[in-house]
Formats: sequence, structure tokens, C-alpha cells
Amino acid sequence: MSREPYPKLAPEAYRTLIQLTKLMHESSIERGLVHLVYLRVSQLNGCAYCVDRHAYEALEDGEEAQRLHTLVVWRETALFSPRERAALAWAEAMTTLPAAAPSEALHEATRQAFSEKEFVDLTFAIATINALNRIGVGFKGAPARRA
Repeated sequence: MSREPYPKLAPEAYRTLIQLTKLMHESSIERGLVHLVYLRVSQLNGCAYCVDRHAYEALEDGEEAQRLHTLVVWRETALFSPRERAALAWAEAMTTLPAAAPSEALHEATRQAFSEKEFVDLTFAIATINALNRIGVGFKGAPARRA
């Protein structure tokens, strides 16, 4: 349980952010890739609630458990496509902005893997999950035990 009842204290902001999350699942980026991006960003940000939620959502939508187990080391496996690799690299760069901005080379490599619309949608999806992670971590969100 979180420390503050933020959905009740800021219902419009919460509702809008949840709507944006759903919109990203219906964007030009395939749903499975959005799951991978949401999960990887949540891992980087240490958001236990979001890691749990997005892993289960990905499984429910048909993602392979092996790919989810190895997502944290995606660069070391051959389980991810070039498109997925481009998205994951961009997600990591956009999530670790305080350390360094994404390089021009990474920007170009990612742009080559996605249409202009997809690239924009991908970047919005990354921004959305980063916002949710900061709320989850800041308010101590924790996953509920599953049966």
C-alpha cells in the first residue's frame, strides 16, 4: 500500500495519467513492445509495483516468460529483434537523462527502426512510464502478493 492516497487526493491528474498509459497501448507502437519498454524502464527506476504489473500484463498478452526474465540483460541475448533493441536502447537513454542525453548516433539508429509517428509514440510511452514510476517509487507502491 502506498503512503499517500494520491488517486483520491489528485483524481484528475491520476485519471489523466492512466488515460495516457492506455493511449500508449493503443498507439502506433505494437502492444508487446510497449510492455517491454514499460517493464524495462520500471526496472531501471526501481519501481516494484510497475515491474510486477507490467510483467504480468505482458504475460497475459502472450509475451514469452524467457524474454521477460532476460529483459534486464537484453543486450546479452539474441531474444530481441533489432526493432525491440532500438526501442530498449532509446528507453534506457531517455530514462537516464540526468546522467547523459541520448547521443545523436542513438537518435539516428532509433529513428531508422521506427516511422516518424512511431518514434514520437515511443518517446511518449517512455515519458509516461517514467512519470508513473516516479509516482510509484515516491509513494512507495508495492505489488500485492499473487496467488
